[in-house]
Amino acid sequence: MKQWEEDRGPILVIMAAGMGSRYGGPKQMDGMGPCGETILHYSIRDALRAGFRRVIFLIKHAIEQPFREVVGRRVEREIAVRYAFQETEMVPAKFGSFPERKKPWGTGHAVLCCAELIDAPFAVINADDFYGAEGFREAYDFLSTCDASASGYMMTAYELGKTTSPSGHVARGVCEVAADGRLVGITERTHIVESSDGPLFRDGEVYRLLPPDTPVSMNLWGFTPTILTELRTEFGRFLRGLDEETAGKAEFFLPTVVDGMLKKGTATVQVRRSADRWWGVTYPEDRASVQAALRRMTEDGRYESPLFGSAE
Repeated sequence: MKQWEEDRGPILVIMAAGMGSRYGGPKQMDGMGPCGETILHYSIRDALRAGFRRVIFLIKHAIEQPFREVVGRRVEREIAVRYAFQETEMVPAKFGSFPERKKPWGTGHAVLCCAELIDAPFAVINADDFYGAEGFREAYDFLSTCDASASGYMMTAYELGKTTSPSGHVARGVCEVAADGRLVGITERTHIVESSDGPLFRDGEVYRLLPPDTPVSMNLWGFTPTILTELRTEFGRFLRGLDEETAGKAEFFLPTVVDGMLKKGTATVQVRRSADRWWGVTYPEDRASVQAALRRMTEDGRYESPLFGSAE
């Protein structure tokens, strides 16, 4: 087992506490690869090749035991592992309780739940997204050379047309990027669908086209620990703004916090574009196409099989 203290380099934070409501279960533990590998096994392999040597798994207590069996014990020989937990009751006491809350508070809260373990620049990803090797190389190169005390961050952007699902609508953070590669802003589009003319997003009662090469955020971020202070402040503001109607469903989104910092001029974000195809399982119908893609990449020699040994 790799020891956390052996390395003080960049950390990979994997957000794996989602409920998979549209998918129908905990997709972060669903075997997709030829030997039953989960999508996040591929992320860890790509991260290791890029240089990462530490990972924080952000999960719920309810899935801790199976997650350790399916994922943790298979990778801890090669990467140092820590666990953090995201639960709905994990809010500062001064804001009271939210008994009506059933779903996680969102990606911004997820990162806050890892704060005590973060002692270096870190990348953040979703557990159920296949990002490809290029995104991890870009993240590690940035994080291993950045000023850890500054509010200079990075994000890997993907082409919208390579991130949609034929099975239904998806939500994406549409990015506005300056000519010099700086992120100007992010607009959350919560209903994007495929069409024969290209990706469409719902704007009120109508659908509007977006170019297939539009850069979007898939939650592959690179941060310094300075983001944690802003997240604490903004999470408090978010909680104070809740009412009876919003307390059960509103989410504290990480991209929204970053966008606010950009507008205030308190942070900068470099956008690194990836040409890789994103793969994910938003809906049960997506599973077969992801399995086929991982099988092809294995046959092409991009990944060994199995990716990691057994848990024994």
